[in-house]
Formats: sequence, structure tokens, C-alpha cells
Amino acid sequence: MEPLNAEDPVSIGPFRLLGRLGAGGMGRVFLARSAGGRTVAVKVVHAELAAQDEFRRRFAREVAALEQVGGTGTAPVLGSDTAAESPWVAVGYVPGPSLRVVVGDEYGPLPAETVRTLAAGLARALTHVHTAGLVHRDLKPSNVLLTVDGPRIIDFGIARAVETVTDGGLTSTGAVVGSPGFMSPEQVRGEKLTAASDVFCLGSVLVYAATGHSPFGTADSGVHATMFRIAHDEPDLTDLPAELAGLVRACLAKDPADRPSTAELVETIAVADPWLPAEVLARLGRHAARVLETEAITFADGATGGTAGSTAGGGPGDPTPPPPGPKAPKRRRGGLIAAATALVVAAAATLTYVLWPNLGNGSGDDGRKNRAGAPAGDASARPSGIVPTAFLGAWEGVQRGSADHPRETSRIEIGQGAVGSKAAVYVQVSEERLCMGRSRLVSADEDKVVFGESDVTTSVPAQRCTPAAHQTLTLRSPDVLEWSSGAAKATFRKAGTGTSVVPERLVGRWRMKNDPLIFGRNSERYSDEVTITQGPVGAAVFRRVHVYPRTDDEGNPTPESLVCTFTAILAGSGTPLIIGPGTGVPDASDRDCERDGIAGYLTVDRFKGKDRLLVFPMMDAEPGEYYRV
Repeated sequence: MEPLNAEDPVSIGPFRLLGRLGAGGMGRVFLARSAGGRTVAVKVVHAELAAQDEFRRRFAREVAALEQVGGTGTAPVLGSDTAAESPWVAVGYVPGPSLRVVVGDEYGPLPAETVRTLAAGLARALTHVHTAGLVHRDLKPSNVLLTVDGPRIIDFGIARAVETVTDGGLTSTGAVVGSPGFMSPEQVRGEKLTAASDVFCLGSVLVYAATGHSPFGTADSGVHATMFRIAHDEPDLTDLPAELAGLVRACLAKDPADRPSTAELVETIAVADPWLPAEVLARLGRHAARVLETEAITFADGATGGTAGSTAGGGPGDPTPPPPGPKAPKRRRGGLIAAATALVVAAAATLTYVLWPNLGNGSGDDGRKNRAGAPAGDASARPSGIVPTAFLGAWEGVQRGSADHPRETSRIEIGQGAVGSKAAVYVQVSEERLCMGRSRLVSADEDKVVFGESDVTTSVPAQRCTPAAHQTLTLRSPDVLEWSSGAAKATFRKAGTGTSVVPERLVGRWRMKNDPLIFGRNSERYSDEVTITQGPVGAAVFRRVHVYPRTDDEGNPTPESLVCTFTAILAGSGTPLIIGPGTGVPDASDRDCERDGIAGYLTVDRFKGKDRLLVFPMMDAEPGEYYRV
């Protein structure tokens, strides 16, 4: 926790602020205290999000839904003001460390019976979340807290409101919800999410809990490569106990329809009591003692300021009981467990410090950057491999055309790996085709990396791609390398990678002007609109809806209109932004619409004081001009 600075408020609503817990893409998080002495975490929305009326409406609905969830396996909502100049929501203290800290830093992989009970507890919490009309969207080890009474899920609501700022789940803010390694296939593809997405993420969390690693690798091997494995590969269940395999494989089914519901999981999973190993329970007790010590320091600092009502301990303003944990037969617990329980319960009643894991520490989704060391089973450990660090990451180049007007482009994202591993993901785009795939590492030294046999994972149009030939990459400088594949050669430059690589200037809705000089007296019947969303390379971030009159055999307009909808996959992160050929969306298009389009590239400029989106085809033709809606 960091102290408040001069720009921070003293209080938010009825809560007195004690310190800063962190900040993220959605807002800031403060440690605070109620008038009755209850410790809470207050999340305050960033000003740029608060300025959007649609976000405020969505956020208000999300908070109301979270209040309906209550504290059943989650951190309860204790207060909010969605109409404030800076909207905020306060949630209760959860007395326990995160699953990531327990497995990654302290204890290691958990026993099978603990993981089963973890699954039941999380499934029960998710059932209540889904019943309230929510989807968590970011279930991962750092968002699961462990307590004596069972697991708790944190950190959703604001993220959900951001993701749905525009219709169809498309974000106008550029926020992407989800953490590489713990996303579902439908999240990777940018599709609309249902409760089944949380079930897939639950399966990944269970693998981590039981083995110490994600079933699809970590971002250390490349975010794009990880997301490809989620969408296309079978999970790595090495070291997973056999008795958990059936449960985990059911949750990790690629097709959402094949996954069990959370209610089915709750009904079928046997739970243990006590559910945590004795050593972990003892650690919870020591954790509570450390937090109590921190509370004393925080209280002393706050008392010096002469603020009234800052005495420690619970009070009449704390009516919310702790949420129930996984159902299990009652048993007697030993003295060690009883002592740990007493410490944690005491902490829940009196703490003025909340462990809100891994917020704002600049260390990525699981907060591992500044750790002094990592145990052997930790998912943060870099995979063993032979690729020099200078080659790691994404690289892009133009094979035909120029940098400003490309006609054929390539991209390769290189991850760490051993000889024979699929350590690279490539994307190749030409006028009428987009090909994506993975390449096996043949060799690597300080100056050169060679990839050989490849698999095609995406072909637009379908079945039009052949596996990439051998690719050789020679490093020329930290930001430049030479690429060759057979007779083809190109200069590649370092490129962006991650889940949000679309430049912010392009994100949003754009519409073509209906010029009567072009369309004549029927100009009002023509519309052409483009929506660009944030996302990773490989996601369908471009959507075009074109409406125009149907014509008769002589070319004259009829009263009927054609509605044609196309999507295109993001194929690069540079400028201009490369997209693959458009693909017709059958459910949103008339039968007479063209099914396949031309690859293109996108730029934004200013024209007559307005932002103008230029959509160029990868051929000699004029661009389409669109203006921000």
C-alpha cells in the first residue's frame, strides 16, 4: 500500500481513505474505512470513462447486479455512487491471500482434494454471478482469494461495464478484458461471451492450482502464441492428478456447448473439510498476523492526523456476515487450524489494511515482475529454450509494395522454446488471402534463428493456405532483422504485441457520407458503416455493414435493400494497420452479398477539421472514406 498524495481526496462517500492500493486501466483503488470501522477497497473510475454517458449507464446496471450477487463467494458491495463526478464502488475486505501467491510463492501446487473443493466453491460463486446476469470475464489465480471458509472471487463489474460500452460487447474505450493464459477460446476470437466462458477459465485456474502452471503456457512465450494455443491446441495437463483429469477436460472443451454448467459442477463435486492443507492454514494465520501489524502502523499514522472515528475494531455499521464457503460435513479441527481460524476471523473484524493482490505494480496480470525468486513449480518461470532474448517478440515487414502502400505483408511473433517446439506464430497477407500458422524452431544462435515445418491454423478464405516454408531471421539491430523464406526477402521491424494493439485513433464507429452527387436521389437508401474494436493480432477487429438498394435485371433500384456484413482479421500492429480479406457474416447478410473481399490497410488523418478513416484495398484503387460517428 502507498500513502495518499496531495491530489487524492480525504474521503469518498462515507469512507475515509487510508492509502492507495493501486491503479489499472479502469480506475484507481483505495484502502478505506467505514464509520463503523469496516475496512473496504474503493474503486474510482478514470475520468475518461466517467465522461461517457453510456459507460455510466452500464456501470450503474453492473453495480446493481453485483449488489444482487451479494457476498456469496465474492467480495460484497458495501456502497457506491454511480452518478458522482467520479463514479465509485466500495467492496468488502476478504481475509486471505490470492491463489497465485499461495501456489506461486508460498506453498506450491495444491492437493487434489483441495482443488476439487476449490472448483466447487468457485462454481458456486460463479453460479450466483451468472444468475445476476454477469459474466466475470477475467477469472485467474490473482483474482481468487483463499480463506478458511472457502475461495472468493474478486475484481469484476467495472471491467464488464467497460467491455459493453457499445452494442454487441464491443468496447469503444479500447479495453480488453481477459488475461493471456487464462482466457477462453471465444475471448481470444473476440466473440460474445456467455457463462460458459467463465467455466473454461475455471478449468485453467484448476490446472494452475494443481500443477503450478497454466494449461496453455504463459505470456513469456509470447502473448499471441499463448492465445493461439488456447484457441487451437489441447491443454498441457502434465503433472495433473488423474482424479482431476475428467473435471478439467470437461471445463476446457473448445466448444462452449460441451462444457458443464456451474450448477452441474456444484452438484457433482465432492468437497473436503478442512479444505486447505494444514500448512496453508498456518500460513493464513501468519498472513493475518502480518496484516494486523500493518493495521497498527496504518492506524497510528491516521490517528496522528486527528481524524475522528478511526478506532480499530468492528461496529454496528458492519452488518454483512462472511459469505458461506463450500458445503461440507462439519468436523473437529486441530489446535493449529483453530488458531489460524481465530487469527483470520479477528483480522476480518479489525483490520485497516486489505490485501488486494497485485494491483498497479506494473508486473502484468499476475504481479510477478519484482519477485526475488520463483519456485520450480511457478508458472512465472521462463520456459527453457534456446532463442536469444533479442529475437523475442513480434516483427513485421512488407514483401511487396511500400511501407505506406503495402501489397503483401508478413508478421512473425517469436516465443521462447527448445528445438522442435512451435515457438513462432506467423501471419502472411496478400490481396485475396490471409494465412496464419505456427512454425517449429530448427536452430538459433546469437545472430540467426531458423524456423522449419509449419502448421496452418487460420486460412481466409478457407482452405486456401499452404504451410509456410523455412523462415530464416538474421538480426541487424535491436529493432531490425532480415527475413527470408525461399526466394522471398524482406526487412522486418519490431512490432507491438499483446491483447490491445489497435491504435486508439482507429477504435470506434465510422460512417461513409451519403453524397447525392454520387448516389443520386436514392442517396438516403445507402449506408456504409465500419466498427473497429480493440484486440490482438488474429482477432476479428474490423466489421463493415453496407446497405444499398437491390437492383433489377436492368440495373434499376427496387424497393428492397441488401444488407451485407463483413468482418476482417487483424494481421499486424504497425502503421498502416493491416487487415485480412473481408469475410461475409451469413447470419447478418443477405444471400446475394459477396462472401469474400479484399485485404486492406487502415489509416486516420484530419480532413476539414474531422477525423477521417481511410480504408485502402491491397490493390491499385482509391480508399473508402469514413468519418467518426
